[in-house]
Amino acid sequence: MSQSQTVAVITPAFRAQDTLPTTVQSVLAQTHADWQHFVIADDGFDYAAFLDGQGLRDERQVFMTSGGTGTGASRTRNVALEQLTVPYVAILDADDRLKPQKLELAVAALQNHAIVTTALDVMTMEFDHLRYVGDGPDRELTPGEHKWVSLSMDSMVVWDRTKTDARYDPTLSNMTDLELLLQLYGRAPLSMHLGTPLHDYIKRDGSMSNGKDVAAGMIASKTEILRRLEAGFYGLSAVNVAGVARFLRVSLAAEAAYNAALAEQPGLLFENHIEPMLKAARA
Repeated sequence: MSQSQTVAVITPAFRAQDTLPTTVQSVLAQTHADWQHFVIADDGFDYAAFLDGQGLRDERQVFMTSGGTGTGASRTRNVALEQLTVPYVAILDADDRLKPQKLELAVAALQNHAIVTTALDVMTMEFDHLRYVGDGPDRELTPGEHKWVSLSMDSMVVWDRTKTDARYDPTLSNMTDLELLLQLYGRAPLSMHLGTPLHDYIKRDGSMSNGKDVAAGMIASKTEILRRLEAGFYGLSAVNVAGVARFLRVSLAAEAAYNAALAEQPGLLFENHIEPMLKAARA
């Protein structure tokens, strides 16, 4: 008997009324129609009734609650992750979008890989294109290689729960997507990266990777992940530990220099700030 190809799309929602309809529309438009979309309210709001009023209600949508208000994206995502019965998981924030073929191409790649990542289309809040991240040929990546290709956020990940699984760490203020990915790599130390931009990453005002006042949280989280990594917490090989640690150290240096760079060039994307530093480190 063949394995189900249902994908659970996990979307935490906190005061997401302005952005969620567009996010939901991107799921409804998927060429791979075998999905369940989990919308987990972290604000007590009735998103089922809201989407019904928007004409966006679908029987494949599942509505849950975090049980609180403002408990955070990590705890909220974990509420759904604990309830899943389907094999595949995709993460989608309530202000991002999937390209129409995202799930179709990810499911195809999951037939031979436990973890799939994709290139990003980085956009403004008005969905104007800013840049791509991780675009290029499809390729297998080890944990030590991944961040050198995909230097931005990692919530575009899709994984096969029958081969590897993880939960978000609510004790970290930032970088929880990378921390989850490192857990996944602990049981499946090779991923497939799809170089076609299949995930719209919206840079909102105050974005965690592009705000002038978030450096302290980023530095603390990256430092803690580096500590865990080098302590053997993720069970990665020495080569992969070295590759991720090298990236994190460059990233920490980029964080320390980012506010000054923003002052000189207002609106500078963190991705554009760190990219030349990574290239110099690889030279």
